[in-house]
Amino acid sequence: MLLTISTTASPATDLGFLLHKHPDRVQEFGQSFGTATVFYPEAGEDRCTAALLLEVDPIALVRSRGRNSPDFSLSQYVNDRPYAASSLLAVALADVFRTARAGRCKARPELPGTALPLEIRIPALPCRGGPDLARELFEPLGWQVEALAVPLDEAFPEWGDSRYVSLTLRGTLRLADALNHLYVLLPVLDDGKHYWVAPDEVDKLIRAGEGWLAAHPSRGLITRRYLGRRWALARTALARLAELGDETEEHLEPAVDEEAAPGETAATEAASAEASAEAEQDDAPPEDKPRPLNTLRREAVLATLEELGATSVIDLGCGQGELVGALLARPRFARVAGADVSSLALTIAARKLRLERMPDAKRARLTLFQGALTYTDKRFTGYDAAVLMEVVEHVDPPRLAALERVVFGHARPQHVIVTTPNVEYNVRYEFLTGLRHNDHRFEWTRAEFQEWATRVAAAYGYQVTFRPIGEEDAEIGSPTQMGVFSRD
Repeated sequence: MLLTISTTASPATDLGFLLHKHPDRVQEFGQSFGTATVFYPEAGEDRCTAALLLEVDPIALVRSRGRNSPDFSLSQYVNDRPYAASSLLAVALADVFRTARAGRCKARPELPGTALPLEIRIPALPCRGGPDLARELFEPLGWQVEALAVPLDEAFPEWGDSRYVSLTLRGTLRLADALNHLYVLLPVLDDGKHYWVAPDEVDKLIRAGEGWLAAHPSRGLITRRYLGRRWALARTALARLAELGDETEEHLEPAVDEEAAPGETAATEAASAEASAEAEQDDAPPEDKPRPLNTLRREAVLATLEELGATSVIDLGCGQGELVGALLARPRFARVAGADVSSLALTIAARKLRLERMPDAKRARLTLFQGALTYTDKRFTGYDAAVLMEVVEHVDPPRLAALERVVFGHARPQHVIVTTPNVEYNVRYEFLTGLRHNDHRFEWTRAEFQEWATRVAAAYGYQVTFRPIGEEDAEIGSPTQMGVFSRD
């Protein structure tokens, strides 16, 4: 199976620095199921192409599954894996281009952050969903997609198309982002993983999807297919994505109907379920899903704002505008503002709020603008209340003092509402390792949050009370903690 990455950036041979593979060398990398080879068919100043060729050994692939595999069929040895891109190519890509995926380059540290004109070609890619699904998954990420169905046999057009597509992606993106898109979406399109899907796959998905998966319109489908439809893992991943993108779990459902693949029957599904029963007993979708934490958090903030009698509110670190939209839906809030350091988040917020089609009366109540919470900005002032919902934990601890001065000293609203994760509750999240999000600089215990909030309140002339959000555990508290500051 083959994948090529080309660029016309000048000088194009900078691609070698980014991939950490010299254009003048052919390099081989052993995999448990074959050999990955990196070489450069062309390497000039105007155009450079790197190729990843994966040669799959069917015998090694069968052996890598272990002696306890219940499958004794010939299809283990005779299949499309040596020829068609799949999760095996994603595994090889992750191994061979590990440093490039992380966005690091010691020789040229400025390069990984630069968007390059890229062209990626995959001649044969299994795609359950056809060319339309390939476009649906890649186009929202900024790619121009050329997905052509491969006919079963060109000599017999009446036979129709195969399940393979020839895929070409063109766009101007960071190489690290492009590689992470491929790492996640190749097995999603193939709708199959050829190794055991362990709980650590959730962390891999969240890391590789950082910055794009939470906002993807088909993130539900991506998550379920990537995790092999293991419902317990998918629920965990969707809940964590909901935390990142401030979306309700209901909005993370797949954008297209999932139908059984050709040849799949109730019997084959039952056999598959039986094979993994010992490893996972609770993978059936729940009948009564609990209300997502981010929904409970947003409702708690809205109820508190109404209780405080606020009529003008600024959401500091508004992200994609979920709270802003909820505020606009309540006429009592006559003036609503959203500020965020990310221009991309504000663009998504404007689209979600349907800013272009918003009625004039509602539009007159709204202000969206870009701003950093560690720098004074007169646009932060003049509101009854300010909300920092899941924001402070994204600030480096040395910069917290600046945020305190800006919000409590300069903007100085009558009320400030701060919510943040309770790190003590993390033990209740199955499969979670480390903090709840890769961008969290810290997560406080209840005592640490109360110590910080009490100190800030005393320093800037506020009183503070504390409230739990979410189901409260007598031993470890609630998943989210909220501080409500009111000026003396």
